[in-house]
Amino acid sequence: MAETQVHAAHHAPPQGFIRKYIFSIDHKVIGIQYLTLAVVSAFIGMALSWAMRIHLAYPDARIPLLGWLSPNGAPGGLMTPEYYLSLMTMHGTIMAFFVLTTAPFAGFGNFMLPIQVGAADMAFPRLNMSSFWVTFLGFVLAASSFFIPDGPPISGWTAYAPLSAVGSVAGPGQGMGQTLWVLAVACFCVASLLGAINFIVTTLDLRTKGLTLSRLPLSTWAWFIDAWVSLLAFAVLLPCGLLLALDRLGGTSFFIPGGLVFNDQLQPHSGGSPLLFQHLFWFFGHPEVYIIILPAFGIVSHIFPTFIRKPLVGGWKVITFAEIAVGTLSFVVWGHHMFVSGMSPFMSMVFSVPTLFITIPSVIAVLVWVFSLYGAQIHFDTPMLYSLGFVSLFITGGIGGFFLAQPSTDSYLHATSFVVGHFHFTMGLSAVFATFAGFYYWYPKMFGRMMNETLGKIHFWLSFVGVYCVFITMHLTGFAGAVRRYSAFVDDFMVPLMPAQRFMTICALLLGAAQFIFLFNAIWSRFKGPKASDNPWGATTLEWDTTSPPPFDNFGGRQLVVQHGPMEYDGEASLMQTDPAPSIAGT
Repeated sequence: MAETQVHAAHHAPPQGFIRKYIFSIDHKVIGIQYLTLAVVSAFIGMALSWAMRIHLAYPDARIPLLGWLSPNGAPGGLMTPEYYLSLMTMHGTIMAFFVLTTAPFAGFGNFMLPIQVGAADMAFPRLNMSSFWVTFLGFVLAASSFFIPDGPPISGWTAYAPLSAVGSVAGPGQGMGQTLWVLAVACFCVASLLGAINFIVTTLDLRTKGLTLSRLPLSTWAWFIDAWVSLLAFAVLLPCGLLLALDRLGGTSFFIPGGLVFNDQLQPHSGGSPLLFQHLFWFFGHPEVYIIILPAFGIVSHIFPTFIRKPLVGGWKVITFAEIAVGTLSFVVWGHHMFVSGMSPFMSMVFSVPTLFITIPSVIAVLVWVFSLYGAQIHFDTPMLYSLGFVSLFITGGIGGFFLAQPSTDSYLHATSFVVGHFHFTMGLSAVFATFAGFYYWYPKMFGRMMNETLGKIHFWLSFVGVYCVFITMHLTGFAGAVRRYSAFVDDFMVPLMPAQRFMTICALLLGAAQFIFLFNAIWSRFKGPKASDNPWGATTLEWDTTSPPPFDNFGGRQLVVQHGPMEYDGEASLMQTDPAPSIAGT
């Protein structure tokens, strides 16, 4: 192993439980904190989706726990239409921000990025700690809205103005509940900006000797690109939230037009534009889709070579430039979310064309993954199964995107469950499957023990089948006209869809139940799983060039010297990036 001796980590090891495990500046502990928060958030979000699905399938069913949680929103456990919207709002908010953004980017990125670049820690450890605790504060603020008399907001995770801007007169949850929501999202924005700066500086300035940009692992490239997208996108959402708060609390009229009447009360505002809010939100919102999915690209591209035992087709360049193209184009397609807002046909075409163009780098990435399988010695371990599952879900969801990129078809489908199924496939479950792939893959490195492979495969197949049962059906009901955001399908044309609603509900309950297999596996393996070797997968990147789990300074005072790229595989043979032997894969 090529290496030189260097000084120990640039900050001393923490002393005491609080500094070591709570207010830690160790990037590995912070990464685990992010992942723990994401897992807790995921199960909360899943519980909310269960409640919504039960209500959709059985509108008269009483859910006792809801009656205890919100006597006003669910008296006697019977959900009101407004409380259904509250659950929908919080499900979307928790899953989009505190699960899908937090786990693959902040969680795995914090733990793995410094190790993959050969650094002892993040560039700004204390800023890193602050980033997590500001995120946690945002989560607490969002969750606290369940426990106030007014309840959570009913404005959806997009919080469209003027519904979100005028205060409690707009309905249940639009008073203190909406204010807590705005503060929670603002905290998340601040934390994301701090984290993005840290990721960028760490990648550029703390790479070990010999680790040129062309030798970076594809996961590191994805986190680096994602940090730039986050830096630009959250920098727009934060002032958007500030303007919304000023409309709510300061009497301004950024998003509230004149002559607006709520509950027979004329609102004392004039001159604002609800469409301005939509433009600002979706200028963030569509890059947010790729803030979620780009780390998934990187994780899967990092895992594939390990389990197919050869480099990806095209090496590092094709995937990396595809990710750069996706990240760049994500800032010029936000208008396709607004085709039904009264946008002119000309502007609709202006946004439709780049929406179709953005599929090109995505398709290139998919072709790289698929063509790389040809002639490979595929090892179907759980991380690889979830990586293949990610590719399948991403392709399926992407096909639906072609319908929504066309103004003519989007105008019919926009308000239906087709859109819900589409973004759950493309942005939601695809990222979740990549997160599971990363979790099963890096678990030995993080905790020094192997997860149970049999339970992992059972978890995969139940999840994979369950996802298709729920969300393909959701696409089909959308074609049939099932309206999203409705709390009950009582209209004549939607009554025949009730069997499909009940089928989706049963499948969703089973899909959610399958996730407890993962939870048990993760907890049980932490204490009872077989001890992991330093490199149980026969991988080549720097995180596998240290102990499992890594020491405080990651490499025990060694500075590694990188000799190769990250995909040195030739069948069962492989070379670590630090191995001075000649390349076996030409990378």
